[in-house]
Amino acid sequence: MRTDRGLKLVAIGGGTGLSTLLSGLKRFVGKPSEEGGPWLESLAAIVTVSDDGGSSGRLRDELQILPPGDIRNCMVALSEDSTLLSRLFRYRFPGDGELGGHSFGNLFLAALTAVTGDFVEAVRLSSEVLAIKGRIYPATLSDVRLVAELEDGTIVRGETNITASRKPIRRLRLEPEKCLPLPEALAAIRAADIITIGPGSLYTSILPNLLVARVPEAIAESHAIKIFVCNLMTQPGETDGYTARQHLEKVNEYAPAIKFDYVIVNNRPISEEQAARYAAEGAHQIGLDEEEWRPALDNAAEIVRADLLDEGEKVRHSPEKLARVIIACYERANAPQSV
Repeated sequence: MRTDRGLKLVAIGGGTGLSTLLSGLKRFVGKPSEEGGPWLESLAAIVTVSDDGGSSGRLRDELQILPPGDIRNCMVALSEDSTLLSRLFRYRFPGDGELGGHSFGNLFLAALTAVTGDFVEAVRLSSEVLAIKGRIYPATLSDVRLVAELEDGTIVRGETNITASRKPIRRLRLEPEKCLPLPEALAAIRAADIITIGPGSLYTSILPNLLVARVPEAIAESHAIKIFVCNLMTQPGETDGYTARQHLEKVNEYAPAIKFDYVIVNNRPISEEQAARYAAEGAHQIGLDEEEWRPALDNAAEIVRADLLDEGEKVRHSPEKLARVIIACYERANAPQSV
């Protein structure tokens, strides 16, 4: 399928999953290829801002700014990996002193926020410095914290504490609950041709975006093809024992208005060595059991199964494979229907 109009794609999430996806999608940004086929006129990321650990958490507490870590990772993912500036933004200071553990990119964003007085402007200017292939929006400008009610009734505040609790989560909310998205983010959602949610930590990267007021409704009302990307593994302390289907059902629980067109699932088993290593940490592969998707999902999403694994010791999505499958979903949705 050849098109002269570039597509607009919005990717929603956070953490390693979102930055991995963006690094694959950026290869489709620009002019149409000689072979034709879909290409991206614009690529936007909406990134969770509930992180309270590590360098981001320290800067958040000391300087009262939004946590920059996930946003920095997305900027680096959308930049040209070979550039010196990209490597510089990834650099993390060693040692146990005040700089120890901070990344240069986080400090750069913090300094630019202080100079401009505007975190969003700091993100925009930093993106220009890195010449990234897309736009990045924080999910909200409010100083939000994650609050979880555990199955035993305990209330836990803060992303780090929630993950460390290692107990099943009954309900998740933001504090304060009334927080608004950027108008530019809502506009990007409404204009999108493709919207992706995931991969990423279910409770700390995906759901926080959907708890921001107006975001689920904007996604539901958008004409875009809506795609949910399943995780590869369960996450200790968050999704112990979850199946791939349960990940999606939890998203439906928090954002029932969103009806996905496609659910992308990896179908390649990880190696025995990887399985043993991750099992020792309490993580297990998901998505391989086709029977778990029957009966059909309530929202009638089509399950797309493909080899999505990256080659390496860590179990990660391949940026290139995942991006190609997402673009192929759009082609499938817009293919001429046979009579």
